[in-house]
Amino acid sequence: MKKILFLLSLMPFFALSQDKEILRYFKSKDSLVGVKKQDGKIIIPAQFKIFSYLKDGDLVKGETIYFDGPKANEVPEKNAWGYVYDRKGNFLYRPFFYDNGADYFSEGMRRFVKNGKVGFTDRNGTVVIRPKYDFASPFNYGYAAYCNGCDWEKTEEEHKAIVGGTWGVINFKGEIVQPVAKSGNTIEINGKHYPYPFSYNEKEKNILRFFEKQNRNISGIYYVNHYNKLSEDEKKLFFEIVERPKENFPFYQVNAYDYRKAQAGLSGYKFLVSEDGKTVLELEYDDERIPFEKWLKEERKNAEKFQEEHPDNPNKLSK
Repeated sequence: MKKILFLLSLMPFFALSQDKEILRYFKSKDSLVGVKKQDGKIIIPAQFKIFSYLKDGDLVKGETIYFDGPKANEVPEKNAWGYVYDRKGNFLYRPFFYDNGADYFSEGMRRFVKNGKVGFTDRNGTVVIRPKYDFASPFNYGYAAYCNGCDWEKTEEEHKAIVGGTWGVINFKGEIVQPVAKSGNTIEINGKHYPYPFSYNEKEKNILRFFEKQNRNISGIYYVNHYNKLSEDEKKLFFEIVERPKENFPFYQVNAYDYRKAQAGLSGYKFLVSEDGKTVLELEYDDERIPFEKWLKEERKNAEKFQEEHPDNPNKLSK
């Protein structure tokens, strides 16, 4: 029954991908980039200076079209980088500038900038939280910190830090959440505690039960190379649904969090589950999708190799 329930059928995913109209980037003679359809019809004229490696004719992937660079001869906009359009060629937003490029998606949301203010969009470019903050952090474990009246200040290490202003915390709906008394179920953010932010229906609880059954195995793999000895309570991952199925995205996204309630892993430990619960994929670097059992087998193999090479590691793999 278990093998049948979690049989990894990738056909629905590939069928969905094939339903999208084929779009390709193209380069003009002066190396500006635009997008056209398979039949050659231009839907976005060549007007962008692209900084990422992009070849003429490369496919447009994902739910939206992203240009990794400015328009030719534009005046730079504070905290903004690149441009995002829908697949029909309509402008959607400018991503927040982060880590030398466009902001990453975190828990299904990405920061964007309009008139100097920061807001959040989903993967389809729909504005979820309107731009009204001078700064906002990425979402982590259901919450994002924001500030108004703050600004960037250069530090001695030549990096920038946000200073000043009035700070607060918002949830996925953009609602301001007030701190509460510390308890076993609260979340700590900047030294204050906030209510557990997630709620699930029975179908979603069943999805999470799959990961709970795998928790000991996945947690052991994740913590095998952790440098400090952890208790059994600490050596456990937490799994939460951070994104639900929507247009162009027929999956639940499940993220793993460590004992500090921080996102586990820089690229992996994020998973996609199809609406019927039968397809489970690991999401690597937000675009590579690996069948769960294949991913788990490879991660286990790597963890065992690490333990053999480091026999004094404090957090041993479970049998």
